[in-house]
Amino acid sequence: MRALEKKLIRNLWQIRGQVLAIALVIAAAVAMIVLSSGTYRSLELTRNLYYEQYRFADVFASLKRAPDSTLAEIGQISGVVNASTSIREYALLDMPGVIEPVRGLFISLPEGVNPLNQLVLRSGHWPEADSTEQVLVHEAFAQAHDLHPGDLIHATIYGKQHHFKVAGIALSPEFVYALGPGDLIPDNKRFGIFWMNRDALASAGNLKGAFNEVALKLSPAANPDEVVAGLDRILRRYGGTGAFTREDQRSDSFISSELKELKSMTRIMPPIFLGTAVFLLNIAIGRLVETERGQLGLLKAIGYSDNAIGFHYLQTALVIACVGILIGWPSGLWMGHGMAELYIAYFKFPVLRYHITPGVFLGAATISLAAAGLGALAAIRKAVRLPPAVAMAPPPPPLYQTGLGEKIGLFRGITPSGRMVVRHLVRWPFRSGLTVLGVTLSIALLLSTLNFFDSIDVMLESFFHRNNRQDLTISFTEIRPDSAAADIRHLDGVLKVELQRNVSARLVAGHLSKRTAIQGLDPDAELSQPLDIDGRKIFLPAQGVVLNEWLARYLNIRQGDLMRIEILEGRMPEFRVPVTGVSKEYVGLSAYTSRTTLNRYLRDGPVANTAIVTVDASKLESIYRKIREMPFVAGVTALDVSEALFRRLIQQNLFTIVTFYVLFASVLAFGVVYNNARLTLIERSREFSLLRVLGFHQREVAWILGGEVALLTLLALPLGCILGYGLVRLIVTFFASDLYRIPFAIEPSTYGYAVLVILIAAIFSGLLALYRLGELDLLSVLKERE
Repeated sequence: MRALEKKLIRNLWQIRGQVLAIALVIAAAVAMIVLSSGTYRSLELTRNLYYEQYRFADVFASLKRAPDSTLAEIGQISGVVNASTSIREYALLDMPGVIEPVRGLFISLPEGVNPLNQLVLRSGHWPEADSTEQVLVHEAFAQAHDLHPGDLIHATIYGKQHHFKVAGIALSPEFVYALGPGDLIPDNKRFGIFWMNRDALASAGNLKGAFNEVALKLSPAANPDEVVAGLDRILRRYGGTGAFTREDQRSDSFISSELKELKSMTRIMPPIFLGTAVFLLNIAIGRLVETERGQLGLLKAIGYSDNAIGFHYLQTALVIACVGILIGWPSGLWMGHGMAELYIAYFKFPVLRYHITPGVFLGAATISLAAAGLGALAAIRKAVRLPPAVAMAPPPPPLYQTGLGEKIGLFRGITPSGRMVVRHLVRWPFRSGLTVLGVTLSIALLLSTLNFFDSIDVMLESFFHRNNRQDLTISFTEIRPDSAAADIRHLDGVLKVELQRNVSARLVAGHLSKRTAIQGLDPDAELSQPLDIDGRKIFLPAQGVVLNEWLARYLNIRQGDLMRIEILEGRMPEFRVPVTGVSKEYVGLSAYTSRTTLNRYLRDGPVANTAIVTVDASKLESIYRKIREMPFVAGVTALDVSEALFRRLIQQNLFTIVTFYVLFASVLAFGVVYNNARLTLIERSREFSLLRVLGFHQREVAWILGGEVALLTLLALPLGCILGYGLVRLIVTFFASDLYRIPFAIEPSTYGYAVLVILIAAIFSGLLALYRLGELDLLSVLKERE
């Protein structure tokens, strides 16, 4: 082993505390890269392979009814390489242990050669070819109800009772994220998907020789917009509700949104840790060079080149980075497996393995090593440029003089120990500033994570208690006259009923367009209503449309502008209306207009396809029982059940993610504070020893060192809260999507929790430094050569 290599090992051992602190900061950055990038790539790869292997479609369309012969015409659309049709019918299920009517979506089994949206049989067997009673059950629903092959299911389709037998359990690429109509998150207890033979389902839904759903596979060169337009033209006469591409398919939209968030996480968080590691290494290696001036001069004098000495200090930084990498790799892998377990709970893939390619590990290591090299660069330059004669001479003593603060009496009344604390911090303003910055970043990172709890509370309060105040949402199998409200209102326990007409539409503003649903509301609607930014109800005029803020921003349209609406149902009318208001909502892309006006454009009378009601909770079970008997009811959603499910999912999943980030922020605060305290102890060991010899008690000396830690931490607290405020704003922007937006909301208690965690981390690192202070050998320190 060469002399410089021995010196490297000795140096690292002497500053082992700093080495560990800096390595932990680098490890946190590496772990976050492995966690987010690895999870992103695993999820993306799993999704893409699943879609490819089981032929997930590119374009989808629903319609009322079209003859099977239409498939040939659809296949002639330019760019279509495969077309599959199916039958879909909603049903109400009577499941043991669930008082609410459980909704079921029955789909005909894929047929033909290489059909689209093929199924994965998980257990059991395929329904027999001539069976009218055997079904496959989606795995999520089967697990929620403990269903197994051979079990019976009772369903009501179009008012008629049917009894089905479970043949097997299956998955589909179309329902990786199995959402029921109107649901925010999967409710596997109250919504299930079933597949059965086409002839049997056609008989139940009166669709013999016809279909009501079509899926297309496109060639790589196809123009999706042109295919969608061509499909809409064909299906217009069959009650088509507007074709859409994969990006608007509900299941894939949620997966894509999750991938976007993972990518944003990779872009925002790791740079904070790596930037902190750069300045920690800059200080640590710089201090090492300063204390080894004499050794540097001697090494150069006996023939060591500048390159050899520069590489020696670069090695020091790289070894520290390697320690962090070796800690970060397994930590990120372990956390990634934890994230994968969360995804398995609600993303239903046949297999979801947390598989990380070597490129993720190498990428994290390369970035970390580059950051380490950057951190050591200034110290290396100083060591290389230092002439031997100058290096072997003692450094000039620091120049002490009365500062401005003392001249104006700012420190009057401060004890001598307090003045020693302030003077030392002022003597090293750059280092003190970087330490404050590091703790500031820790608080900001913690605030940006804990804020999720506040934001989710605001989002749920807005959606479940302000915008929507009904107890139940009842969807109809088809449009019904307003007399349907009387049928529901007469049920014992129903307090209030409001009708809605919800239709699919394409909103067009200039060259921008978006496919969404328009809610037709009555002017006196109170249970479901658009609210402005101040929470006030927005009244719907006879002519005009109200858009939520996100949709208006996407279309680049403001209140008072004209826009075109293309209805994608019925006669598919088109009309131009002004935007009369912009609502503040955090879920979905909502557009509201008058139900009367909407029905007039569709050339329909007073009809609706949804009813929202409030009920007497004590009679809820009786109401559910009566609703099951109504042939025109397609499904029922209880808002309190949806909210409880949402909150439970958040408690289970968000808590795990927040725990990871609290750990990361604590590591960052510990690394920064301990590094600064340790450097102070090394620099002032002679001074502290001299104070002890002069008669100062160890507690008084400890107060000087602890005072620096406390003062720097206290300076960082308000700055961290301010920076955290800005970081939350940035994250809210990054994580916004068509599906939901995270509202900006930070409660005062969140600031308190963040500050408390950082104070605990700072106290712990300060106590470690004070322990080192107690180990000082006073005589040995005082005998050391200046």
